[in-house]
Amino acid sequence: MDIRAHVFISGRVQGVFYRASTKNMAEQLGLKGWVRNTSDGRVETVFEGEETAVKDMIFWCHNGPRSAEVSDVTVDYTKFLGEFEEFCITY
Repeated sequence: MDIRAHVFISGRVQGVFYRASTKNMAEQLGLKGWVRNTSDGRVETVFEGEETAVKDMIFWCHNGPRSAEVSDVTVDYTKFLGEFEEFCITY
């Protein structure tokens, strides 16, 4: 079953390759969507794909790349839309 998750990651997650690492991991898991930095210092991302892969990706978000220090991950599961063709970094 395909699902969609809208995720916010808090902590020291900007300037530590969090977005690039998220994109690489999402692509490895076959997910589609996007990731971006927010003006308040968090990282925001949307994942769409197979339920197990999305949940694996969210699990990864709790640690992120080696230099990140994640303090919180909030997840909102919403209706799968299938609107993405790839996973990209947005600005």
